[in-house]
Amino acid sequence: MDSQLFARALGNIGPEAVQRTELSRRLHAIQPTPEIEFDGRISRSTTVGRDQQSGHPGGSKDEIRAHRAGVNSLAIDRFEGRLLISGGAEASIKLWDLATAENTQHKFINRPTAVIEKSPSSHQYGINHVCFYPFDSLAFISSSYDHKVKVYSTEHLTPSATFDLDSVVYSHSLSPMADHLLVACATQHAAVRLVDLRSGANTHSLAGHQRAVLSVAWSPHEEYILASGSSDGTARLWDIRRSSNSLGVLDLNDSVGILGEDGLGMNARDRHHGKAHTDTVNGVVWSDDGKYLVTAGHDERVRVWDMSTGANALCHFGPIIKNTHLSTLLPLLVPSNCLEPGKQVMFYPNQKEILMFDLFGGTLLKRLRIPGVVAAPIRGSAMQDNLRNRTTSLAWRAGYVGLYSAHSDGIIRVWLPVTPEDAAADKDTAQEANSDEDESRKRKRDALEEIFRDLTRQKITFT
Repeated sequence: MDSQLFARALGNIGPEAVQRTELSRRLHAIQPTPEIEFDGRISRSTTVGRDQQSGHPGGSKDEIRAHRAGVNSLAIDRFEGRLLISGGAEASIKLWDLATAENTQHKFINRPTAVIEKSPSSHQYGINHVCFYPFDSLAFISSSYDHKVKVYSTEHLTPSATFDLDSVVYSHSLSPMADHLLVACATQHAAVRLVDLRSGANTHSLAGHQRAVLSVAWSPHEEYILASGSSDGTARLWDIRRSSNSLGVLDLNDSVGILGEDGLGMNARDRHHGKAHTDTVNGVVWSDDGKYLVTAGHDERVRVWDMSTGANALCHFGPIIKNTHLSTLLPLLVPSNCLEPGKQVMFYPNQKEILMFDLFGGTLLKRLRIPGVVAAPIRGSAMQDNLRNRTTSLAWRAGYVGLYSAHSDGIIRVWLPVTPEDAAADKDTAQEANSDEDESRKRKRDALEEIFRDLTRQKITFT
């Protein structure tokens, strides 16, 4: 870092290069931060639409959980990185203020600023997915097992729109740059459903998959391009302007793409046949520059696709990947402004741990084990189907180097960087605190000894 600052002082590099280097250094120093916890126990003043049957979060009084039945989804607003929303398996949605936990050197318990409990006007079953409105953090969208997609205001926490899709909604996506305000929904139905927030219509469908759709994602740079993953093993690309809609499928056996072997289309594969995975595809994520698409499947593979050609980039992440649960599982790609040019880092929510990979090389950079949890069991063991402590969702805090994870045990965990400089500073602070505490104890002990001496010196007369 000193060499970077010296080069910056000489004018050899710009401030952006220094920033990228420092953010990248801090990224690789991420580790668990158990001092920050999320306690979902609430008072009546923070509850909206509380169901009479909704009680105190389960478990013993010593357990601190964000949601009593498990956390299924997290989202952090992309503008200030201050608000976090969490969707629970017990049908509640909670809003948290992350700024309250900043600059804390000791244990801190974050409590929700507002809660939407199960009620006739809110969701009736578990929340599958939540996301902020991409242009304004004052609104967010939720989808649930109750077949409904709802639009909420973060100020009033009442649904401003509700769409009933007559099918379980596993996830949804709203374009980060388009003007059309179409919400793409992955449902138990074999077609991608489109909901128009402007007109309120929910009748448009994109047909092509043969089984349930589990994940959808709009391109961050092409407003009409959509990707989807299905339990039929296919990952499809769509252009909603076309009458046929489908642009084709991604083929795991295709490493040359539409350009072919000679760059002119020779031996290029048919775009309408093939599978991205040999089993269910339950995760589809774009890189923030729109050049790559990442898919995750039940064949326990993560694949990277070059979207300029549609070719399989042949990135291999080894046998460590686990993915068996029938729900959306989204890898998290670190924003490119936190990395050096040409680099890309992926966090993968593995069973009972979070894996940090170099996206293009497939190298395992770090294995973040969940505190107090044993590593994922091997295939075939009796514990394979134990879903407790499963990592269900990851969220990146914009403007910070910080990762938040949701888990099926009801806990939201925080992962922050601790560099050698940070560790040294924390040690000095702890030593100073201990020194101050020892000095205070010494003064109290001296005062007590002086009082005792005064009492023993007094002459006592009995009459």
